[in-house]
Amino acid sequence: MDEIAEKSDFIRDIIREDLGKSKNTKKIYTRFPPEPNGYLHIGHAKAICLNFGIAEEFNGKCNLRFDDTNPTKEELEYVQSIKKDIKWLGFDWGQQEYYASDYFEKLFEFALILIKKGKAYVCDLSADEIRSYRGTLTSPGIQSPYRGRSIEENLLLFGQMRDGLFADGERVLRAKIDMSSPNLNMRDPIMYRILRSSHHRTGDKWCIYPTYDWAHGQSDSIENITYSICTLEFEDHRPLYDWFIEALGIHHPRQIEFARLNLTYTVMSKRVLLEMVEKKYVSGWDDPRMPTITGMRRRGYTPQAIRNFCQQIGVSKADSTIDMAFLEHFIREDLNKKTHRVMGVIKPLKVILDNYPAGAQEELDAINNPEDIEAGTRKVPFSKTLYIEQDDFMEDPHPKFYRLSVGREVRLRYAYFIRCTEVVKDKDGKIVEIHCSYDPLTKGGDAPDGRKVKATIHWVSAEHSLPAEVRLYANLFNNINPLKTEEGGNFKDNLNPDSLQTVKGCRLEPSLRGAKPGDTYQFERMGYFCVDPDSQNQETLIFNRTVTLKDDWAKIKTAG
Repeated sequence: MDEIAEKSDFIRDIIREDLGKSKNTKKIYTRFPPEPNGYLHIGHAKAICLNFGIAEEFNGKCNLRFDDTNPTKEELEYVQSIKKDIKWLGFDWGQQEYYASDYFEKLFEFALILIKKGKAYVCDLSADEIRSYRGTLTSPGIQSPYRGRSIEENLLLFGQMRDGLFADGERVLRAKIDMSSPNLNMRDPIMYRILRSSHHRTGDKWCIYPTYDWAHGQSDSIENITYSICTLEFEDHRPLYDWFIEALGIHHPRQIEFARLNLTYTVMSKRVLLEMVEKKYVSGWDDPRMPTITGMRRRGYTPQAIRNFCQQIGVSKADSTIDMAFLEHFIREDLNKKTHRVMGVIKPLKVILDNYPAGAQEELDAINNPEDIEAGTRKVPFSKTLYIEQDDFMEDPHPKFYRLSVGREVRLRYAYFIRCTEVVKDKDGKIVEIHCSYDPLTKGGDAPDGRKVKATIHWVSAEHSLPAEVRLYANLFNNINPLKTEEGGNFKDNLNPDSLQTVKGCRLEPSLRGAKPGDTYQFERMGYFCVDPDSQNQETLIFNRTVTLKDDWAKIKTAG
């Protein structure tokens, strides 16, 4: 992870300055604190790289802490998926795995301290009443009529809340701060609510649960976190974070906010992603069109590519939106170095070589990866009947079409020159096969007479090829900002109906026999493809197209 150690940004500059002032004499402690209420997405990957990267750079530690304070939305499935994603990205939290639920008893004791200090009270207002009493950005809030309860009464009522003597929502515990504060978060925020719901770790032990704002800072303090690094939406919560810790007189981490990651044509709201899963707009959290880490893994993205992307976009205080093409550039860059090249025909057109000996076949040498000499070569079979891409043939070519047409010659990759002599159509006029002649003197090279061709196309031997299904993906949304909709609309109006095209009847070279889910290849001229888990125990391999070969961002960068 040397690439992270060399990185400089405003957060690392703050830490270096603090260390230079000897403000922190202990180790640097960061944490990644996901709420287990959904799967992680690419935005979380940025936070993971930042928190774990800083800990490693400064010889510190990074805790994994699940802020599991809302049992109605949290599940063990999400906990397990989060841990799997972090490990897949290449980070390890060691023994530092914690849960806010580990601290429920301690948080309750902290609440008692605030009550005894006259800084918290039990309120009987309903949720709607609390909302209306809160005020607006331009008008102060109204104090609850229960704000003046005595310390003794608050202690009694809070204990009864814990003992389950009241109905859900009947009472809450609120901090007593300032109902006229310009920061709405400081207007007597809720610390505890009554909620009879079984927790994935504590079961039915508790019927009151701490709010996120109450539990988060105290959990940081309990773990001796030095830097609480979070996204900008928590900037307005920082005064509350500080107030709770200072009121308790406990260890005070420093909260630093950075801009979250935004990508074009992408939604990273867990609420929206959950709705898309539940209403089956996608096949699941791991749908390769989703911005989730598990979806990207299934599509064939690599952890190193995501980490390189996160490093390159950097960390700042200013909100911005990154072009999806920039992320795809790093995917191509990494896959280009690692993946074997193979030949796969997605939309086959049969080619018969009339002058190739009937029953004959041969094996030709093909390069596995020109970027990696040690990857070596492989043998690909060649025979009388082949498949090429339908798009590589045009009966009546336009002037800029240089591939195969009647009377024209092209090169078959690693093989021979061929010339089309005849087109065969069905009764509806659809081309079903073409006949060609091959030049045996052009094997693996140029023609002895010096003639040239303008195109080289890929192919597979029909007899030896493997059947496959290919899933071609496009952006899930048509709008650069999917949540920006016309009046009265919503994100569903921006869904791209053509985001998935399933192509059956594809043919692949036989070297792919035995390919396993997760294996990634470059189909020459067609893009990078990954074996989908659906291929397990199926005769027909299923491939997801990870990304095309065209790198728009590289072209933009070169042009600039």
